[in-house]
Amino acid sequence: MQDVEIPYGAYWSSPFARWQGALANHHSLILAAEVAKRELMKRRIDAAAIEFGVLGMTVPQRGSFYGLPWLMGMIGAEGVAGPTISQACATGARVLAVGNDEIAAQRSQCALVIAADRVSNGPHIVYPRPDAAGGAGEYENWILDNFGADPFAGCAMIQTAENVANRFGISKEEQHELVLMRYAQYQDALKDDRAFQKRYMTLPFEVPGRSRKKAPVILDGDEGIYPTSAEKMAALSPVIEGGTVTFAAQTHPADGNAAILLTTPEKAIELSSDAGIRISIIAFGQSREEKGFMPSAPIGATRAALEASGLDIGDISVIKSHNPFAVNDLAFAKAFGIDVGSMNNYGCSLVWGHPQAPTGIRSIVEMIEELVIKGGGYGLFQGCAAGDSAMAVILKVEDRSQ
Repeated sequence: MQDVEIPYGAYWSSPFARWQGALANHHSLILAAEVAKRELMKRRIDAAAIEFGVLGMTVPQRGSFYGLPWLMGMIGAEGVAGPTISQACATGARVLAVGNDEIAAQRSQCALVIAADRVSNGPHIVYPRPDAAGGAGEYENWILDNFGADPFAGCAMIQTAENVANRFGISKEEQHELVLMRYAQYQDALKDDRAFQKRYMTLPFEVPGRSRKKAPVILDGDEGIYPTSAEKMAALSPVIEGGTVTFAAQTHPADGNAAILLTTPEKAIELSSDAGIRISIIAFGQSREEKGFMPSAPIGATRAALEASGLDIGDISVIKSHNPFAVNDLAFAKAFGIDVGSMNNYGCSLVWGHPQAPTGIRSIVEMIEELVIKGGGYGLFQGCAAGDSAMAVILKVEDRSQ
């Protein structure tokens, strides 16, 4: 098997825009292709260098039946094929794993893994049912119906958070304290005119105009992040009567896209903006929890990734998580006996939102940049997904000369 690397700087993310914000009416694949073209040009990377692609998306868009081949055609890589993958909130980690396996198996030398979703204005689907009265079909709101009920576990996602809070003895007050901490960590990414985010995100971000008659919308950064306070949160009641999880202690739906290039070690040197930095993919892990306990699924996925890598949690320098609920991080920290404040420096999905497939990719990109700032080390990304499942990824950043 061949080693797989991420060329330093060969990754990007759009800002994430809150539900019904600036990206709400843009086709997620067309927008992702436009962003990819800009970012590849900015890095002087020719789309012809890409030999394989993996697209992650969880919310269908018109024409997305053609998925990855359509997107690659739009960015000028018409000869590139590959799969379109949906694994709910774990899609970002999964597309990275698929791209990694392609390079490791020596079928390709350069792969683009790209994830895009628009949670705003999701499809309303009618399923044919000829045997019904009058042939009337069955209706599904792709977003709201699936957020509201897991057909196997038989409960809403927020109920899974309550189940985990009860299992680990997590109070509303603990969750709110963590939310304040996560917002403070996000502020570090905004310092010095968003210096941290500008390491991987082009800002200001010009949203392509949908009409020549309209001026493009300009985003200075993530859209729709509102300040919070202990007083505001204290006044909130749990969403479920008798529970602990308030609206403040969970993420919000968003829109956006993110991408990472994967290559061989030789090609990573060629495509990197700093060839002295080596970014290696070490291990992946997957797990599935008892039904109805989704936020604790990353514990098992992390244990699987650590076992595959031969590492212990103490060997990890940077931990990033997809945390749709504050409960996720609190349960994870208790399970591994670590300081919950040591996770998610510079931000996380609890703060900047959750556009589904791109969420994990952006977290992994931020993890890489934090490791570079620290001078190297191992990084762990972990996150839960619908169906009480989860994935984890371990990367290593080091000086190539050592």
